[in-house]
Amino acid sequence: MNEQLKQLRDKIDGIDSEILRLLNKRAECAQQIGLVKKSGIIYRPEREAQILTRMQQENPGPLDNTRIVQLFTEIMSICRALEKPMTIACLGPQGTFSEEAAIKRFGSAITTLPCDSIDAVFRSVESGNAGYGVVPVENSTEGAVGRTLDLLLQTSLTVCGEIQLPVHQSLMAQQADVTQIDKIYSHPQSFAQCHHWLQANLPTLSNRHYINAGSNADAARLAAQDKNAAAIAGKRAAELYGLIICAENIEDDSKNTTRFLVLGTQRVESSGRDKTSLIISTGNYAGAIHKLLTPFAEHGVSMTRLESRPSRINLWQYVFFIDIEGHRNDSNVTAALKELNEKASFLKILGSYPVT
Repeated sequence: MNEQLKQLRDKIDGIDSEILRLLNKRAECAQQIGLVKKSGIIYRPEREAQILTRMQQENPGPLDNTRIVQLFTEIMSICRALEKPMTIACLGPQGTFSEEAAIKRFGSAITTLPCDSIDAVFRSVESGNAGYGVVPVENSTEGAVGRTLDLLLQTSLTVCGEIQLPVHQSLMAQQADVTQIDKIYSHPQSFAQCHHWLQANLPTLSNRHYINAGSNADAARLAAQDKNAAAIAGKRAAELYGLIICAENIEDDSKNTTRFLVLGTQRVESSGRDKTSLIISTGNYAGAIHKLLTPFAEHGVSMTRLESRPSRINLWQYVFFIDIEGHRNDSNVTAALKELNEKASFLKILGSYPVT
């Protein structure tokens, strides 16, 4: 063996042994923290966000920050599991983008609880069957997920975090010959995200050949039962259901991203770089919205999102979903929310949580 190669491999062996020693030392500290804690809460979004930020700032390379975040997310996931196993509810079955988002946030040392609807995700967390839930709230191409917004208005749960997931769609089937395909299963949002690709590449199929499924993974499951069917889903679904990927990255926008929210029962402390989500409503009169938004401008609070939604209580009455920069405990945010509460007919703070 080349002597230089042997020396480098011996060096790697020594480093691996040191990594193993330090990982177990970190795990021991995590176990001790679990004994010291009184609340029983093992997931601290603000603390984990601070760790990931610090690791990226201290990263000298050659590993890029994306890999560093993946690595330390898994380390924290494994250490968390030593304190207490975590169950995360998300839209199922296995292979959905929701499951992928849950693993991106919590790591793989979790148990996912696949749910057949967004409503079921909320119920699972509210009932205590899952510690946290992950639900889609908006897509960069197709906009807000209405059912999630409606349930946020009703629920007692708190928004504990967010996940930005790049969404890459694939066409998959039992066979590679797309000319044999006479139907396609997928979620309605995925059909919309791939509209132009489908028209350009499968012009013989029309809307009547597109069959809505509860999730992309469920679409893959259905396609696996029909040799003339295809599905639009993520690559993981193809692996799980034994399908051939006929075309990759068929989304019309290469930057297609879905934002997910993490739902829980705890209030998250400040991480130093946070966002606050809330719902407001006001009477129907001239200048009402301007009056509601004025406190943000007066106290230097930046608004990053404003979404209207029918209140479902009175005809033509709307509620507004708003995201602002900062934590609810920040002095300027606290002052703005205090004034807003005095002016709004309805105010619900969904939660403050780290920005991703």
